[in-house]
Amino acid sequence: MYGFEAMNFNIHGGYLEAIVRGHRAGLLTTADYNNLCQCESLDDIKMHLSATDYGSYLQNEPSPLHTTTIVEKCTLKLVDDYKHMLCQATEPLSTFLEYITYGHMIDNVVLIVTGTLHERDVQELLEKCHPLGMFDSIATLAVAQNMRELYRLVLVDTPLAPYFSECITTEDLDDMNIEIMRNTLYKAYLEDFNRFCQKLGGATAEIMSDLLAFEADRRAVNITINSIGTELTRDDRRKLYSNFGLLYPYGHEELAVCEDIDQVRAAMEKYPPYQSIFAKLSYGESQMLDKAFYEEEVKRLCLVFEQQFHYAVFFAYMRLREQEIRNLMWISECVAQNQKSRVHDSVVLIF
Repeated sequence: MYGFEAMNFNIHGGYLEAIVRGHRAGLLTTADYNNLCQCESLDDIKMHLSATDYGSYLQNEPSPLHTTTIVEKCTLKLVDDYKHMLCQATEPLSTFLEYITYGHMIDNVVLIVTGTLHERDVQELLEKCHPLGMFDSIATLAVAQNMRELYRLVLVDTPLAPYFSECITTEDLDDMNIEIMRNTLYKAYLEDFNRFCQKLGGATAEIMSDLLAFEADRRAVNITINSIGTELTRDDRRKLYSNFGLLYPYGHEELAVCEDIDQVRAAMEKYPPYQSIFAKLSYGESQMLDKAFYEEEVKRLCLVFEQQFHYAVFFAYMRLREQEIRNLMWISECVAQNQKSRVHDSVVLIF
């Protein structure tokens, strides 16, 4: 039984919950995806999207279109929705909305640092950064030579600063250290976000703990699979797993010692919610694992809208819109490269 959310939630959150549910109604349906998959060119895709929420963002784009243009404009719609909601939000919803963007900040930091390591142009890297994860001093990340400098020069003034305590070392940045940094930051971020949601209590705490636990478990599986055959030790691998989730702690002990994908599968099939995900894969196969996880995530996100008077709808909407943009990018790439036979391979239907 929850508290008294229904009595006072609408004082501060009612307007924004109505807004986000309206946005959710604008997500593409299965019929839209079927039509998009029939398109012969990117201009056909633009024409179909003109009748959706993306219409006003694409209407002034000249031909020939590029996939990057479609993705940029669709992302702009997501950013505009987010900024509108953030402007209208009061505490604690405004802090909750800010937490949603921290994952993009971590990805942007890693993108800039990795690109600089490989001597890529900083301006070119900034264009590839996700707009929701931008912060004022992001361009100066390029000057850092190790984690300590990265923190002292740039990140100390960003919301990511508390998450850096576990990964400040004097080691020079290389591909391996950067990937460890990404996963350490994500671990700290997910644990912090989970603690914040628990403090909020009620339906928000219950629903978000389930969604964040799923995210933590998915990251644990991906870390395990990506670290098989690398120099990462079992103890190092275990340190990258989040300290909550369905797999914590016994599943983490099993994943830490896995040597191949079939051992990962055996460990995961002991947990009923994940049995259905691995049942879709044949033995020894990991290529379709991402899609299977995305499909399960979309199911859970859609269920979030079945309840009222909680903040998880904002998280769910942002994630569903991001999945929609991934779908549009895949369809656009398949059409542009004349690979229409593969168009259904990575599309995750939402409704």
